Amino acid sequence: MGALETVARIVELAGAPDHAAHIAEMRALFEERTGAFAPEDAWFEERFRAFWCDAVTRAKFGRAVEGDLAPEERGWLQPLERAHRGLFRAEGRLLVDVWSGAELAVTVVEDVSGAELEASAGQLFDARVVARVGATGGGAAAGSNTVAGAPLVAVLLPGALFHPRDAAGAIDAVLAAGRARALSTDHVLDALMRMERALRSLSRVKAGYAYRAEALDLPAAPAPVRKAARGLP
Repeated sequence: MGALETVARIVELAGAPDHAAHIAEMRALFEERTGAFAPEDAWFEERFRAFWCDAVTRAKFGRAVEGDLAPEERGWLQPLERAHRGLFRAEGRLLVDVWSGAELAVTVVEDVSGAELEASAGQLFDARVVARVGATGGGAAAGSNTVAGAPLVAVLLPGALFHPRDAAGAIDAVLAAGRARALSTDHVLDALMRMERALRSLSRVKAGYAYRAEALDLPAAPAPVRKAARGLP
């Protein structure tokens, strides 16, 4: 089992009723940090995928279903929890993180993510990459790496969130402010997700109005009250 299959299995297991309260709590925290979303929103699917990416990495939800995972799937839990989150620009299969300066050569890209990258060439996107030596990644292969002769799998996880092209200049200013204040990756990228949410919800507003350094500490839009129900909207 590869990383993509493991993520899919974790999300499948999340449908059990006994995980409903845990999922509702994770969703509330995610929306508190990044902005609320609901099924009627045009951006719902993208945000929902981003939520599950956050759940299996930062929130470590895989531990809640570890007992139901196969040994190879359990082997992906620690790498998923250490996944590199970045604000990327794609240059072929090389992902350049404009926040940290890291350059990651991905070897596996999920079909949906691959289509998003192709359709959104030139856009900055918030995503996570998980790497593991001596494993398979699943999905569509995009190349190969090795470490000391062993294969290194670097997987772009599903759930990337793309920022508009016309926000690039304003994002640069936000990143500069974040570096000056020594803010964490999650603080800055969560704030950018809130800014993207604000821009989508406002009509006839330029990106520079939503994407600004002063918004780094603004609270997210209030999340609607939700019942704990199988992790679904």
